[in-house]
Amino acid sequence: MTSRHILLNAFTMNSVGHINHGLWTHPRDRSGDYTRLDYWAELARTLERGLFDGVFIADIIGVYDVYGGSVDLTLRESIQLPVNDPLLLVPAMAAVTRHLGFGVTANINADQPAIFARRLSTLDHLTNGRVGWNIVTGYLDSAARALGQAGLAAHDSRYDQADDYLDLVYKLWEGSWDDDAVVADKARRFYSDPAKVRRVVHEGPFYRSEAYHLSEPSPQRTPVLYQAGTSGRGQLFAARHAECVFITATDKASARRQSDALRRAALDAGRRAEDLKIFVGVTVVTDRTEKAAREKFEDYRRHASPEAGLAHFSASTGIDFSRIGLDDPIAYGASNAVQSTTKLAKDKGWTKRQILAELAMGGRYPLIVGDAAHVAGELESWIDEAGIDGFNLTRTVVPESYENFIDIVVPELQARGRYKTAYAEGTLRERLFGEAARLPTRHYGSRFRHLRN
Repeated sequence: MTSRHILLNAFTMNSVGHINHGLWTHPRDRSGDYTRLDYWAELARTLERGLFDGVFIADIIGVYDVYGGSVDLTLRESIQLPVNDPLLLVPAMAAVTRHLGFGVTANINADQPAIFARRLSTLDHLTNGRVGWNIVTGYLDSAARALGQAGLAAHDSRYDQADDYLDLVYKLWEGSWDDDAVVADKARRFYSDPAKVRRVVHEGPFYRSEAYHLSEPSPQRTPVLYQAGTSGRGQLFAARHAECVFITATDKASARRQSDALRRAALDAGRRAEDLKIFVGVTVVTDRTEKAAREKFEDYRRHASPEAGLAHFSASTGIDFSRIGLDDPIAYGASNAVQSTTKLAKDKGWTKRQILAELAMGGRYPLIVGDAAHVAGELESWIDEAGIDGFNLTRTVVPESYENFIDIVVPELQARGRYKTAYAEGTLRERLFGEAARLPTRHYGSRFRHLRN
């Protein structure tokens, strides 16, 4: 049996701090250059040299103010604050690459659907079909307040709203323009055929709109759809909409349970199990020898901030861990924030002391430290045992963490036949799934094609 190629995204954020908190203080780290275009252009070139499938750019539109009831630690440690817009990075990175994909995070509450649909279509045009959208519904009360709301809506209600949002953007992306609506006949002064462009009318529980999609059809029409929620309601949402799902798992058995549940949900929704590409977040520290990798890890760990990681964890669970003793029992009740994170902590029975130990590198994703053979073997075992398709590789010290992975681990994976040696041609969707550039007919969004009002 031919082994599957591992899919790989670089996991980052338009900010100083992201997942492995505190490492911005390392003398070789350049994440403080995040406001410079050349920083992002250089990163894009590096990732394309390493044949990464994409760069996955996280985002929040609030602040982490649960820990200690303030943003003091968040500001001191740069815990995803300051943070700039992820979408604006894409044209600069696309301009210096040909194949690298871009998964951009956008909260449904941040833009009206018709405006957001145009923004993504614009990026899909400019990248020649290399854009994906990581759909988020929000989990921070601070974000809701920033948008003029009293507070965060109930967890499942946020997914109901997202379903309505998706219905409207599908109508715009898939149904407003026919494939042959653009004629571009200069001699006849005839750019678009009015008979083949139609107004979208949407009357939903959360959104109302009468609009023509402002963009002509882009290479993918609907961008590749990413999603990260794995609660019960999140799985139903993923089964209907998601093409790539990002799960949080600390071990392979947990990842296998989640991936199996997601694939069953996709089958129940009339799709195929392989219609979902499932990614796990990992942190890798590597070098030419095991000894050198361990020394590098110890060097990095001296700069990491477990407390900053705990503040991030507080925001994800809605629990102020600054008020809890190291070994006190923790009441992990129902959460209106990230339910999968709260469930993970509850299932593990973690105390504050244990969480801090998990956060030795400032982040809580699985950590792999070793030479090329060790790292490649671990990544292979995650793919084979956990039933996943790939990884979101977190940054530690940048750019060297990505450069080290590309120079040391990628050749080993290629030698094992587990990683591509060249990019396939086509859009992001074509390269990920080996099918057409547009949504397959078995995807829910395809039903909005050839819309008639």
